[in-house]
Parts: sequence; C-alpha cells; structure tokens
Amino acid sequence: MPSETLERLGRGEDELRLIKLEPDAVPYAEGSCLVHFGNTRVLCAASVEEKVPSWRESSGLGWVTAEYGMLPRSTHTRRRRERSGADGRTSEIQRLIGRSLRSVCDLGALGPRTVILDCDVLQADGGTRTAAVTGGCVALGLALRSLRELGRFEAFPLRDVVAAISVGLVGARPMLDLDYREDVTAQVDMNVVGTGSGRLVEVQGTAEGDPFSREALDQLLDLGLHGIGLLARRQRELLPEVLP
Repeated sequence: MPSETLERLGRGEDELRLIKLEPDAVPYAEGSCLVHFGNTRVLCAASVEEKVPSWRESSGLGWVTAEYGMLPRSTHTRRRRERSGADGRTSEIQRLIGRSLRSVCDLGALGPRTVILDCDVLQADGGTRTAAVTGGCVALGLALRSLRELGRFEAFPLRDVVAAISVGLVGARPMLDLDYREDVTAQVDMNVVGTGSGRLVEVQGTAEGDPFSREALDQLLDLGLHGIGLLARRQRELLPEVLP
C-alpha cells in the first residue's frame, strides 16, 4: 500500500488532507492557483475583462463568475468532454463557485469589469468543488492585486477570504475533508462554504440512507467551520491584503 494511503488512513477525523496552494501556476492569467486537497488537484485561473454582462451595464457594479470542468483523465476511467454545454452537475458547481466568490467581493469597488474563474480538475479524489472554491479565492485575490498595481482601483475589493470543505458521517463518525473512498461510503455527505471570519455562505448536505439528527448536523457544521478556518489561514498567507 502506498505510503500516502497509509498516512490518509491514519489521519484524525478533524484533520485535513495534505493541502497545497501554489500561486501563479498559470503565467498568462491575471491570477492563478493550483490547489491540492490530498490527491485532488484543481487548477484555478482568473481572467479579467473590462466589461460586464449586458444586464449589468447600468449598475456600475462589477461581476465575478466561474466555469468548472473535469479533464477526461482526471478520473479512473475517461470522462467524455462536454462539447454540447455543461451538464447539470457542472452547472451546479459553476454557480456554487461564483456565488461563493461574490459573497466576499465588493462589486462596487471592483467597478464595471468581470473576473472569470476557470476551475479545471486535473485529478479527482473527492472534494473537487471545495478545492475549486478555495483555490478560486486565491486566484481571484491575486488577479485583484494585479489590477490594484495597475491603478484600476484604490480599495481592495476582496473583503474576506472564502473556502469550502467536505464533511460527512462515515461509519457513523463525523469526518473532515472526505476523499473519494470515504465519500462513496458516507451515510451523510455535506459541503460547507464559509468565510475566514467564520460566517457561512452555503451548506449542501444529503443523507444517503437513514435521516440524520440535528445533533449530527451541528457536529458536521462545527467540523466544517474548523476546516475552513485552517484553509483561511493558508489563503491569507498568500493574500495578506485581506485582513482577518
């Protein structure tokens, strides 16, 4: 058995997998981050357009949106490319990433421009959407830093960091940051999105069999916010402009 698998099996229930946030992974993008959650790897790149969607032109506000995709061999068997448009799962994840990033961005300070986050899954082992939110926030912050250095605005538009993590009941035990093996056997699977200041953005939770209790929900939320706090510290190391 590979040593990384042994380490994973011995990890505490409230511990994250090995997390890496590698900034500037795409040299042509205004901001980028290659994020590792264990064996899951997602490349997040932020692109800036000096315009907003037509429905937003008269508002004076900016816009932040996201696109998400999985490369064909990011999984054990080849996935077909989505040539005719995003499927339901992909659309759901794209909207989640966009909502999460907008929740901590001052769109007025951003001004009439759009930041597009491209989140491409290079390797999937559970938690791809949570990794995309976490790395997408870093890529967004780096892109905003480059705009500020060009004198496009004075007030930094990113008001807080936002991160996401999976939690679940596996063998009736609350666990943080599920890998694929744990995710497919979980009795409850939940994704928690929150800010560095400890506020919730979104909670997605499902019982895969028997219903679960309010007590279990509270335990999972506490565990998720604990994990988000750990991720936020890593994000702020790369984005010191975003104050705690």
